[in-house]
Amino acid sequence: MTMIIDTILEGKRRRLRTNPEKVLMDASGLRLWADYLDVEPGFSGRIDFIHKINIPSLFRIRCSAVKEYEPSQITWKPSHITLRFEKEGIRLKERKFITIYDTAVSCMTWENTGNSPFTLFLELGTEDGSFPTTYGKRLAAVYFCNGERIKEREWAVSPGEKKDLCVAVQICLEEETERMESACREIGKKFRSGKEGLDIHIKEYQSWFDKAPEFISDNPVIDKTWAYRWFIFRHNMMEPGIGNLKERYFCEGRSHKMSKIPYKPEGWEFSKLIPLSVPMHLLDLRWYQDKEYGNSILHTMRDNQDETGEFHCARVDGRGNPYANFFGWSVWQYYLVSGEKAFAQEALPVVKKQREAWKKVYGNEEDSLLIQYVHQLTGMEYQPSYWYFHDFPLDCRDNKKFTPLKRVDRNVYHYLNTLATAYLCGVCGDPEEERYRKEAEEIKKDILEKMWDGESGFFYDLHYQTDEKAYVKNIVGAFPFFAGITDENHVKCMETLFSEEFDTGCPFPSVSKECKVFTPEGGWMGQFFKGRNGCIWDGPAWPYANSIILDGIGRESLAKGHEWDKDFGRYFMKFTRLHYYGGDGETPYLVEHYNSMTGECISDDVDYSHSYYIDLVVKYIAGISVYPGKIVVEPLDIGLEHFCLNNLTIQGHDIRVCLEKENRKLTVSVDGEERGNCEGLGRLEVIL
Repeated sequence: MTMIIDTILEGKRRRLRTNPEKVLMDASGLRLWADYLDVEPGFSGRIDFIHKINIPSLFRIRCSAVKEYEPSQITWKPSHITLRFEKEGIRLKERKFITIYDTAVSCMTWENTGNSPFTLFLELGTEDGSFPTTYGKRLAAVYFCNGERIKEREWAVSPGEKKDLCVAVQICLEEETERMESACREIGKKFRSGKEGLDIHIKEYQSWFDKAPEFISDNPVIDKTWAYRWFIFRHNMMEPGIGNLKERYFCEGRSHKMSKIPYKPEGWEFSKLIPLSVPMHLLDLRWYQDKEYGNSILHTMRDNQDETGEFHCARVDGRGNPYANFFGWSVWQYYLVSGEKAFAQEALPVVKKQREAWKKVYGNEEDSLLIQYVHQLTGMEYQPSYWYFHDFPLDCRDNKKFTPLKRVDRNVYHYLNTLATAYLCGVCGDPEEERYRKEAEEIKKDILEKMWDGESGFFYDLHYQTDEKAYVKNIVGAFPFFAGITDENHVKCMETLFSEEFDTGCPFPSVSKECKVFTPEGGWMGQFFKGRNGCIWDGPAWPYANSIILDGIGRESLAKGHEWDKDFGRYFMKFTRLHYYGGDGETPYLVEHYNSMTGECISDDVDYSHSYYIDLVVKYIAGISVYPGKIVVEPLDIGLEHFCLNNLTIQGHDIRVCLEKENRKLTVSVDGEERGNCEGLGRLEVIL
């Protein structure tokens, strides 16, 4: 069995909260996509290629008898949208999509049900076959109708007549002559008719999901969210093929945050490499059958590693900031599932280089902890602890009232990256394994001894010079659970996490409600200096942190005899409902951050990918932990009556884990053969 993605996620019109008159069409190419579309036939709205461009139109179909197409009935599917419009004398059905190789296609059936003729006009977005970009290149556009190069651009439709049009435009860089010629030949074959072309596209689109594992349970919201998270990967999959981004990788999102000025977008965009989120992509993608994504992501990261070893954000034509991340740890986790030693050998020098760069750039002579000098570069900008030693000034942008810190998150990542480097050394026979193991222990020791406060039961950031604790309960104070370095002495931190301080209506907030500057809707003490949708970590809830916290809760529950299974289940379901507009479980709409008290979306970056979910389901709900040469299956009890996870490849073996509905028996199969079972949710160990 495989997920039929269109069937699972099909729904009504999806639209932007901040631009509700537009419509989302989310079948995207590796380089071409629509930010949003106007409600009319064709491709007009804001359209992009590789990075934000805001092309206002690729092409439009004008009808002499129609001024506007509202109201229209719109059906959204991952592979395409369908627009149905009817007024006296006119009936239109349009299906449109973008293929993986950047062809925008509109398949229309126009029907004249009235007594008067009407005329259709094709308006091209460019008369010279070229569009400008924001990165110094030009795009070439070649137009087709019903599989042939455009000849006619005007069609009369008589009473009682139907007119089928399948209009397509292929977009490439002007310099890509061979690629354009090949794409044009394919258009001629595939899009002679609307039905034939749509059927081919749906089959090709579905083929990507055929290699994804399938999760089915008695909880339909989890099942749907599982499918939605795989859709997010497909939607955000990119392969620019030029400049700094030559191979396939996954961006955080498709850039709704930028201004919509045609050809002149301004602001921050997400259609680029952002190292902060790459580790989360690897954690989820390691369960995809095609393990080549590990290689292409590794190469893309390596291509954007500076001379010291830090990974930078990258567009095709430039590089940006180096964000903190746990890339080394995610590489190790990816290796465990793939089992490919060649991947580990290629990754080791890259991971080593980053690890050494961090020591050089952020290290100090007093201990093994790293100092964070720029608050934005952990991805958690404006966390209040940086201003604790100045009593939280009203103007948090005054650098004289800002203190660098030894941050919990940066140092948890540093510990995990160092430990992963040791593990990779062991696999590759590198003699430095023991050195990295010792350094990981030193980092762990300093986190536990210096950052932990037993009286208040929390981990705190430290003053970069004095090691004085900044007594602000940032959400990162629970990240040591994610690192697996806590013990029974730190239970109070988990209790704090479950208390009213963090158990808001939309947990987990980025800082405790007790913090003086706690602001669930973003902003800083009533000042929205980054705008309505700005990135502020002083109270909103972020999927990024939620996935890490849930990972820590699940890990601790397994370590403590399933003590927190129900807590994991409760918060996991809250996280799951964040994936839908208003938490309705119907309209997929995962964004960057939320009001932590109400659950309101306070950003509009739809289908946003800087958190992880697939990995949480596999590790804690299906209960699969992977080790060299074996797996251990030990699900958490979150109240499911039954589940089945299949189409999963681990170390070259086909794995299936099921909790059967009839007899509550847990079974593990390897390559089609049952290798273990137990009554209820027990523990099974299977040698591969």
